[in-house]
Amino acid sequence: MSVSRPSVHPVEAPPLTEVAAQNALRVRMKDVQGMPGTAGSLLLRLCQLVCAGVSLAVMASTNDFPSVTAFCYLVAAVSLQCLWSLSLAIVDLYAISVRRSLRNCKLVCFFAIGDGITSTLTFSAACASAGITVLIANDLNKCDQNHCKRFESATAMAFISWFVVSPSFLLNFWSLASR
Repeated sequence: MSVSRPSVHPVEAPPLTEVAAQNALRVRMKDVQGMPGTAGSLLLRLCQLVCAGVSLAVMASTNDFPSVTAFCYLVAAVSLQCLWSLSLAIVDLYAISVRRSLRNCKLVCFFAIGDGITSTLTFSAACASAGITVLIANDLNKCDQNHCKRFESATAMAFISWFVVSPSFLLNFWSLASR
């Protein structure tokens, strides 16, 4: 039974009525949208998955991306981001469907570390790819020989994916810090 008891003055707590007992089982602390196990978290994970998936699909649709290391790095980073976001979206969907709170400290720490790693990899890969696209488009003026628009689109989607991963990381980190 999870009812708070008086600790300062030892007074006997009144017995729960049947209606209060039913409500006491459903009482949860207020979940901040975006924290694990909430609809906001599921929405963020799906947005991350879509943005990283579009970036991966656009970059993989070009035939000359393997010739540039930064583009290969982008494909690897957004592939990892897709897998991470998909797995956590499934966990969030399960938690929402069974009305389970994901407030376990170790679990939230795992989510925060994973979000931190994937967001760092996605951001660094997007920055490296942006540098190469600027080099190809502006400095070498070889856009007619390359797939500049596709490279730029894939890089932009990787930046958007990083932008959507950041709130997940910050909310998980804040949840750990506020314990």
